[in-house]
Amino acid sequence: MRAFDLTPYRRSTVGFDRLFDLIENNARLSQGDNYPPFNIERLSEDRYRVTLAVAGFRPDEIDITAQQNLLQVIGRKDEGSASDRSKYLHVGIANRSFERRFELADFVRVEKADLADGLLVIDLLREVPEAMKPKKIAINGGQLVEITAKDRDAA
Repeated sequence: MRAFDLTPYRRSTVGFDRLFDLIENNARLSQGDNYPPFNIERLSEDRYRVTLAVAGFRPDEIDITAQQNLLQVIGRKDEGSASDRSKYLHVGIANRSFERRFELADFVRVEKADLADGLLVIDLLREVPEAMKPKKIAINGGQLVEITAKDRDAA
């Protein structure tokens, strides 16, 4: 495991404690189980997709919970009886329960979730409230102008 020393950054920044804690916790937990495998995609500036390979799971065996800044996916699989397991000569397809957690940024919410062909697809959307969006302040009492993503990129 690689240890991250974030002390110099903690000394010179204010309000980034949560980010540093996430980095340190993720580095510590990354040594854990890699089941089920997953992908994280950025579809556009404010849209993301998490895809988990959950072959053999039915929709009623998977629970998806989104709360505050955490997305939790839990798969519960019955282990089956000893007589069912004794029929197999080789078991190479993982068929066990799992729990996956994803830390979400502020204002990211789950838009929808679909299960098809052994893939659980969870679409995420970032919706920044109007009050939090940057606004250009006019001098001498002019009108406020909302800054768009295109304006930010050009600057």
